[in-house]
Amino acid sequence: MKIEKFIKLKPGKEGPLKRFHPWVFSGAIQQQSKDLVDGDWVEVLDFKNNFLGIGHFHFGSISVKVISFTPIESFENLWTEKIQNAKNLRESLPIGDTNAYRLIHGEGDACPGLIIDFYNGVFVIQAHSIGIHKNIELIKEAILKVFGKKNVIAIFDKSKETLPTEYASGISNNYLVGSADVPFSVKENGIKFAINWVTGQKTGFFLDQRDNRELLARFAKGKDVLNTFCYSGGFSLYALQAGANKVISLDASAKAIDLVKENIQLNHFEKFNHEAIVGETLPFLRQNKELFDIIVLDPPAFAKSLNTKHKALQGYQRINELAMQQIKPNGLLFTFSCSQVITRDLFYNMLVASAIQCGREIQVIHQMNQGADHPVNIYHPESHYLKGFVLRIK
Repeated sequence: MKIEKFIKLKPGKEGPLKRFHPWVFSGAIQQQSKDLVDGDWVEVLDFKNNFLGIGHFHFGSISVKVISFTPIESFENLWTEKIQNAKNLRESLPIGDTNAYRLIHGEGDACPGLIIDFYNGVFVIQAHSIGIHKNIELIKEAILKVFGKKNVIAIFDKSKETLPTEYASGISNNYLVGSADVPFSVKENGIKFAINWVTGQKTGFFLDQRDNRELLARFAKGKDVLNTFCYSGGFSLYALQAGANKVISLDASAKAIDLVKENIQLNHFEKFNHEAIVGETLPFLRQNKELFDIIVLDPPAFAKSLNTKHKALQGYQRINELAMQQIKPNGLLFTFSCSQVITRDLFYNMLVASAIQCGREIQVIHQMNQGADHPVNIYHPESHYLKGFVLRIK
């Protein structure tokens, strides 16, 4: 099909697209259609008018996010093919006794700006670009076609918080298909979690830590565990099920702690030694005198952009130094960063600096990543956002 609007690149700026990186930066543009508005489909051309790809236009630093590097016959077929490819991958993954996973992971599934999480028959969509949101009806129809209407309980659009303010003011989060009562119970490696996509963070749950929660469970038996920035208590529940001696769940949000308590009840873990505390992690670590066998540091993204990177690294170093000091001899620190602009090397070097300040002998025994249902596009390393280390502290 013919895309009427276009972007033409300056000479020499076509290289990244020829290597299938899906972003076009504003500084690379030589010429563009005069009547462009945010969310328009555009054809991307090199300076000789050769076709490079098709994507969504936005005014800003990243001007185009390429959805296809080949011509598009129909938008309906495009989204159906992408949903089908994503479903095929997830069905091939060994994700255990689990009925919740990420179906579409943005650039990792060649769908820049689109997140879809699957919760046991409920699909929660988050559009991170206006172009994606303008296609949400087609995306909805593609889900129904690929999964079958009888297998879809509901499709919920939760994009208001992830879109530009002016555009978002004209939309609301709502069900596109069906409905479901929240909290809604799902299962991850046999553990039950109450999901609330209406009021919860992101789409309601942090699916990317599944494998890392399972890893912690291997070490948790008989141990005293502190789970900071715990949200709904994922690491806490895995530790309790594995036979931890004591678990403390800490989060600054009272709503998050309510979710932790709800999940404790959902799994009938009330008899276990668990304490849920509303509080900030940094003051807690400064004031706490108790030592732990395992501490989990899984903070929200400290750096949202490159210009906040230095300050973010300082924040990571402060909490990691304090945590290292409060771990028993031969204990473990599970430490993470989900900040896309903080690379693995930067995060590792920060941990080295923290270790030097702490003055203890420390070994790296595991390196952790996002789950396989959050794939990384090999041409787009930025989609590898979650990095973590398990440190043994002597």
